[in-house]
Amino acid sequence: MTKAEGGKPAQSEFKQDTRVTISGRNPHAHHGYVNTPVYHASTLLYRTAEDFLGRKSQYSYGRRGTPTSEALEKAIQEIEGPACAAVALLPSGLAAISTALLSVLQSGDHVLVNDNAYGPCRKFCDSVLKRYGVSTTYYDPLISAGIAALMQPNTRAVFTEAPGSLTFEMQDIPAIAEVAHKNNALVLMDNTWASPLYFKALEKGVDLSIQSGTKYIGGHSDLMLGTVSANKDAAQRLKDTAYTMGLCVGPDDMNLGLRGLRTLAVRLRQHHQSGLTVARWFEQQPEVLKVLHPALPGAPGHDIWKRDFTGACGLFAIVLKPVPEKAVLAFLNALSLYGMGASWGGFESLAIPYDVTAYRTATKWAPGGPSIRFHIGLEDVGDLIADLERGFAALAAAK
Repeated sequence: MTKAEGGKPAQSEFKQDTRVTISGRNPHAHHGYVNTPVYHASTLLYRTAEDFLGRKSQYSYGRRGTPTSEALEKAIQEIEGPACAAVALLPSGLAAISTALLSVLQSGDHVLVNDNAYGPCRKFCDSVLKRYGVSTTYYDPLISAGIAALMQPNTRAVFTEAPGSLTFEMQDIPAIAEVAHKNNALVLMDNTWASPLYFKALEKGVDLSIQSGTKYIGGHSDLMLGTVSANKDAAQRLKDTAYTMGLCVGPDDMNLGLRGLRTLAVRLRQHHQSGLTVARWFEQQPEVLKVLHPALPGAPGHDIWKRDFTGACGLFAIVLKPVPEKAVLAFLNALSLYGMGASWGGFESLAIPYDVTAYRTATKWAPGGPSIRFHIGLEDVGDLIADLERGFAALAAAK
């Protein structure tokens, strides 16, 4: 058994929950205090002119890193796994997506993007990337190895997300990655839904694993944060791009990210459990046509989820049997424990109606009825279900 300095176990010997709790912390480097201090820093002073000219310091400038940013990067790197060679901290999930894409693409390149990608990701591809000479093709997220037919000589990247955060199609990431790598393209993945705790993206063939830390890393709906984790093939380009673009995260936001990360494992387990409980309840309701939750046996994508994932989260959707719009609105307005907001991953439950028909281009979205996305928070699951019963009573009355 490999031992760390002093004969103590190395962090890699501990189970995941322990690593989430201890990674990136070194209390005795900070006078014994449990948490890494929050460094509000820009200028770093050198002791001598010789030190300045030789840049003889562990740090050089606030934007290039502090003990606070280093602690968060190391913690994320630890839970991503040994394939992670670098982590970039960005000011939002969208900034993480755009930075990851810019780090691997240049004028004249072509990128394949899943048709169920996050809306602002599509906007970035159709505006900024297009303006700088990068072409985008959207593809059916269920295409699997069939993506080979869409590869072009200049295809340099394939963007993925499993499952899609609105429509919940489950992509076969290893199969897509195998094809992409055979064609000299890198694979990017939005891994916010499962996080590295439940899906080891870099071990499944992904080169750049993206998270909106705004969601489960933060966990309290009070943080904007994005992260990109890279393997050795993509690490240097990622770090160079983030630094050259002047992107960085404020120290207080990094501190909130570290605080949230310490409870991520226990929170995600509860989101997983409560989410499945509510999803199974929905399956029994006569008003529901189908439940879009890949962790449910029999649901679309379940076999891939069972093969590649070790857990789920609190985010899924339902499709109602056809009812008038006023009935859907009555259902939503009758809920007291479900807020209506576009984000997710916090402690609170959410419910929003959605329709992606307008922006799907490679596939047709025809679910068969009105769609509602739910995020199941940390409230008592019995209370959450009772609230939904009140919602369905209002739906019936309005119908």
